[in-house]
Amino acid sequence: MKTGHPISDSNFSLSSGTGPLVKQPRRTAHRRFRHAVDRSAGVVVWVGGITTIVSIMGIFLYLMWEVVPLFQPTNGDFVASIQVHEEEGFAANPTVIGSDEYQEVVFALTGKRLKFWRMPQGTPIPEVGGDLKIQGAVKSSVLIGQKGNRMSVATQEGLVVPVTIHFQPVFKEATRTIVPTMVVKESIRVTPEGEELVHHAHSQQDERQMIAAVTRSGELWLTLVKEPGEFSFSDEVTISQRQLVLPAETTITHMVLDSFGRRLVAGTAQGELVEWLVGEEEESIVRRVQIGQGGDPITALTYLLGERTFLVGTHAGQVMAWVPSNERKAPSLVPFRQVRTFQSHKGAVTAIMPSQRDKGFLSADSQGQVVLHHATTGQTVIEFPPLFIETKALRFAPKANGGAWLGTDGNLRTFSIDNPHPEVTFRSLFFPVTYEGYEAPELIWQSSSGSDEFEPKFGMMPLIFGTLKGTIYAMILAVPLAVMGAVYTAMFMNPQLRAIVKPSVEIMAALPSVVLGFLAGLWFAPLLEKIFPAVVAGTLLLPVVIGVVCLLWQFLPRSLSGSHKYGIDLLVIMMAVVGTVGMCLTFNSSIEAVVFGGNYKQWVTDHFGLVYDQRNAIVISFAMGFAVIPIIFSIAEDSLSNVPRHLVAGSLALGATQWQTLTRLVLVSASPGIFSALMIGFGRAVGETMIVLMATGNTPILDWSVFNGFRTLSANIAVEMPEAPHGGTLYRVLFLSGLILFTFTFCINTVAELVRQRLREKYSQF
Repeated sequence: MKTGHPISDSNFSLSSGTGPLVKQPRRTAHRRFRHAVDRSAGVVVWVGGITTIVSIMGIFLYLMWEVVPLFQPTNGDFVASIQVHEEEGFAANPTVIGSDEYQEVVFALTGKRLKFWRMPQGTPIPEVGGDLKIQGAVKSSVLIGQKGNRMSVATQEGLVVPVTIHFQPVFKEATRTIVPTMVVKESIRVTPEGEELVHHAHSQQDERQMIAAVTRSGELWLTLVKEPGEFSFSDEVTISQRQLVLPAETTITHMVLDSFGRRLVAGTAQGELVEWLVGEEEESIVRRVQIGQGGDPITALTYLLGERTFLVGTHAGQVMAWVPSNERKAPSLVPFRQVRTFQSHKGAVTAIMPSQRDKGFLSADSQGQVVLHHATTGQTVIEFPPLFIETKALRFAPKANGGAWLGTDGNLRTFSIDNPHPEVTFRSLFFPVTYEGYEAPELIWQSSSGSDEFEPKFGMMPLIFGTLKGTIYAMILAVPLAVMGAVYTAMFMNPQLRAIVKPSVEIMAALPSVVLGFLAGLWFAPLLEKIFPAVVAGTLLLPVVIGVVCLLWQFLPRSLSGSHKYGIDLLVIMMAVVGTVGMCLTFNSSIEAVVFGGNYKQWVTDHFGLVYDQRNAIVISFAMGFAVIPIIFSIAEDSLSNVPRHLVAGSLALGATQWQTLTRLVLVSASPGIFSALMIGFGRAVGETMIVLMATGNTPILDWSVFNGFRTLSANIAVEMPEAPHGGTLYRVLFLSGLILFTFTFCINTVAELVRQRLREKYSQF
């Protein structure tokens, strides 16, 4: 028998002691490394979380930075003052003042004398201007049109002389200088010989001029001047003249003509607005209306930009906006209706001057107070301190950033105005506004038009309404399908089949929304228009068919009904669905003929007063629902699958059915996760852009009809942003849209998280 070497104590201590001595430092180093990695990971997670919060706050602050200027108060102040005239009789001479678009040069036409000054120094420009070659005493001076510096000077003898002033910027060594020039045309006789002119109005459209003149004897004459055009074969100027009927006991104080010369409106000393609808040959129509109480004389009258609204000032200090009545709707009623009353002056209104860029206007009174109003919002934007000198003339700067005021003391003062967003107030954004051409206040979004005289309409409510409408209709389709699909997949489907179905549904979320929008707008919307009767029939029949199939399935032999583990039940239901849909499509025409009388569009209009648009809310319900279903399905299915299996097994072991286990245990326990799925899907639908942009028609209307389109906040940003000038009103209103979306989703997510936490605490015992 062999014996081995004896194990000595020294060998044992060496072998038993060397191992721990060698491995212990390695384990310690590994532990330290792991702790360092854990700490680093914690720091990274902490930094990432803080960065995310800071980024979100940064986005919010940036949106606020762009939106706040919309609501900043308007500022204005007098800038410079110069003495225009000091001679006696200056206050009795008709005067027109104006400036270039940069307010570097101002002018004053007083009687026959035209003077220019460089501002703000007030240096005269003697190279241009002076006494105009006009025969006779000047009795009336008015502006021609609402833009530019075309003036009409009328003499007491009945001659009218058009005067045009041009401002040419000249650059020399990076210095801009405004050089004024003037053009004085030949005089036009507008009253018969011997008739003394008192007032006149002048309008011009291309080569066509219309001049109305009132004589001392109370006659009203209308003169039409046609000049040869650029492509005319004749150089002859034709002048025609006729007398209009002036109502008895009427003293005209002011007159205005529209640019086409079709409507002449006069204000009277009796407090009336008198209208003449004139044509080149037909007889004029005279209509009148009393605008005030007690015969308050009209002391100022002009058109607002666009020539659809009259601005009226009275001796009592009232400032009002009137519009012509619709002749087609009310030909026999009063010719004008009052749409707005502005803040009154303490003295008689002596001048009203509209802006050349927006719906704002200036008014001035006998005490020298200048007030800026805005016709769309109806607000008084700014009041300049009164100068206690009667206003002689008033003019709004071409860029609406200032103006000029001339008093009867001959002192001309220029002032600045900082009002970059006059159309926007909280009320005009979120409450109904009476716009030009509308009978009552309405909520409208219409940011631009083909005309410079357009009145922007920045009503946000149609966009907010469209966002909610699209989201609600998408969720109506997505929530039942996604949640019930998640329930079936998690609780009743064979695990092998579930491993195929769930990833397939989740892949749907990878489809780009622009592809879904493209398909919805260009393929599905026209298809739905053709098969709409079949869709209605399928919507009604499918629940019935599925219910009947499920009921019959219960009566099958157990050998067949128990084969659901192989997906036979799912296959049967799919066959029933496909068969029902195919049958509805096959009999689409028959369904339309029997149910809808052969024309479903006309049937919908006759029975519900609705009009079917091809791109409507139904298209969005299918397209956006298709985009939202994978998100809700995936999260809800995970929540249902994560319910502990021992709870489900215990419930079944105690005798509960699968349905009882589902409704009383699984759904209750998974309710926080299902609620989170719904809220995430809701947020996805709220922020969707491309689908609603391409498949809704982008019509910003307030209508719950499923047959109409709509416009959402996100789609509106995508549509309008390329056309919005940087820093402009539309630009900042679009940022306001983004801020509303941001705030809305933040509040929804916050409330959802609070509800989820409460559900989690309440059902944590499960």
